[in-house]
This record gives sequence, structure tokens and C-alpha cells, in this order.
Amino acid sequence: MDKRALIDIVGPALRGLTAGDRSLGVLRYEDSPADDSCDLRIALPAEASTAQIVDALRRSISDSKARTVLVEGLGLFRRLDHATDQRTGRVADKVAVVTGAAQGFGLEIAHSLVAQGAFVALTDVNIEGVDSAANALCGQFGPDRAIGLPLDVTDSSSVAQAAHDVVCNFGGLDILISNAGVLEAQSVKTQPEEDFDFVTRVNYKGYFLCVRQFAPIMAVQHLIRPGIYSDIIQINSKSGLVGSNRNAAYAGSKFGAIGLTQSFALELIEDGIKVNAICPGNFFDGPLWSDPDNGLFVQYLRADKIPGAQNVQDVRKAYEDRVPMGRGCTTADVMKAVYYLIEQEYETGQALPVTGGQVMLG
Repeated sequence: MDKRALIDIVGPALRGLTAGDRSLGVLRYEDSPADDSCDLRIALPAEASTAQIVDALRRSISDSKARTVLVEGLGLFRRLDHATDQRTGRVADKVAVVTGAAQGFGLEIAHSLVAQGAFVALTDVNIEGVDSAANALCGQFGPDRAIGLPLDVTDSSSVAQAAHDVVCNFGGLDILISNAGVLEAQSVKTQPEEDFDFVTRVNYKGYFLCVRQFAPIMAVQHLIRPGIYSDIIQINSKSGLVGSNRNAAYAGSKFGAIGLTQSFALELIEDGIKVNAICPGNFFDGPLWSDPDNGLFVQYLRADKIPGAQNVQDVRKAYEDRVPMGRGCTTADVMKAVYYLIEQEYETGQALPVTGGQVMLG
């Protein structure tokens, strides 16, 4: 087992072993600590399995109040107790990862999580965007509360590196919000194959790759603290519940992601991981819809999705008129669903609509 893989096991295990009763808190890894003094020094067995590593750590630290643990040949793991002092909120002291967090829904989701007490890794292909956002969140809510990480959800090596960086900075994670998504709205009769493939890679394969990489970290924590659940929440769409005219690539990827959600839920509950999807209605005010160059209103106008529409305003009104509650979805609407799914321990494998009545389940 290489060093990175070992850190990704030891970090979440120590996060559970050195935690208090209320939450797992935050643990940071230091490869070359300036001061190697520590509360506990541990040597791990060579060529051990995950279960053997966890058992060795449990035997070494079961009665210890160690805040710094030096694992020989690996590095120092240090609890950041100052970071969790008097933290309050609905996700206080939890660690969350949000994909697609440089703007729009993802950024607003990250902001809400930090405001409610979480430590958040904002990830995106736009590293400047998430770096800037994380710095702003730390300035508003305090140091160590957020970090920005590069992440291309379609690239397995990028996903693996981001997951490792989360372990090094926080020790593990409690919440994965799989939010990264793209849309190319065109007729099936004319859509280029490369556009279809692009949407499918990001929305479907990207979700799979993130769960494949982050779920084992959550599973290690469950081996140590079986009474604490972790959550994977995919931000899906109402288009994952009903078809979308001239938007087959997007709807197909979202339908498929609900199939992944249900399948992941059946498998991962044994690891204490709940997996659910949220299916928002149209987020009209976000860049996905309102970007003046390539937002959905512009794309739908070009694709003639709304007969007779002459401009973007006509397209927007047509979509607002389809919602029984008369408006688009907001981040606040979605966050109520996010917190419900986290707080409700008896719920997994669900696709929860937040559509203002536009999609009603039978």
C-alpha cells in the first residue's frame, strides 16, 4: 500500500478515535512537522489491510486522549481543537465536500454549510474561483473553515487527489454534495455526439467517480464510530424525474444518476452512509439559467424549445408559468432539503423533489 493510500485510511480512523462524543471534528496531517513532539507514537504493521490498520490504531489509542499522533514512517496527525470551539449550527463540526462550488448553486450551498457550522472543501475545475470563495468564507466565518481544491469530476486521478487533500486538511468527511453538472440543450436529431458524451461524463460518470473515491473514507470512519452516519447527496434535477424536450442528454444523465443513487444506497448503508438525491426545480437566477452567453434561457431560445419566444424574457416567463407556486427554485429551498436528509437518519435511496409543485410524485 502506498503512502497516500495509507494516509487516506489512517486519517479518518484517527479522526474517529480521537474525537469527542458530539462529532468527529477536524484532524490535520503534516508530512514533515517542524516539531515532531507528540502525545502518542504509533508503528503500524507492514502490508496490513484496512481492517488490520484500523484494529492496530484502535488498540494503540483506545484509552488515549491524544491530540497529536505520530505514525512512524507516515507523519503527524494533529487535532485542530481550536477550530471546533463553541461551533453551533445544523451541521456543526461536520466536514463537507461540495463539487462544482465555484459559482451558482454549489457556491451558495457551500456558504450555507459553513454558516451552519461545517468545515467545507469547495471543489471545482475553476480553482481560482473556489480559492477566492474559500478565502472569503474564512474571512467571514473564521480561519480553517473552508478550503478550495481543484477537481475535475470526470478525471479519476483528479478525484483521488482531491479526496486525499480533504483527508490531509480535515481528516475525513461527513457530507459529500455531488453538485457538479453541465447541460447542452439540443434536439436529438442534431446534437453532436461529443456534446452528449460531455454531459454524460460530468453528470453521470462524475458522480460515480466521486462516490467511488470518497465513500471508502466515510467507511473507515464508520468502522471506528458505527453510531455516526455519513451522507452523500447528489444535486439532481426535476429532469431526473420527468423527461425534458430537446434536452435528452441532460435528462438521461439525471435519470441515470437516480439509478446510481438507489444502487449506492443499497450497498453503502452497511458502511453507515446514506445516499440520496435532491431534484430541484429551475434555479432561474443562477448562472446555469441566466448566463447571458450560454445560460439555459439563451440555449432554449436558440433551440426553439418555447414556440413563439422572441427573447430571453419570453422564455423565462414561459418557464415561470409552468410552476404552480409561480417562481423558480432558490438555494434556500434546496438547503432545507439538504438539512432534512442529513438530520433524518431513517432515509436513504430517495430522490426528493423541490420543484414548487411542478413535479408531483404519484
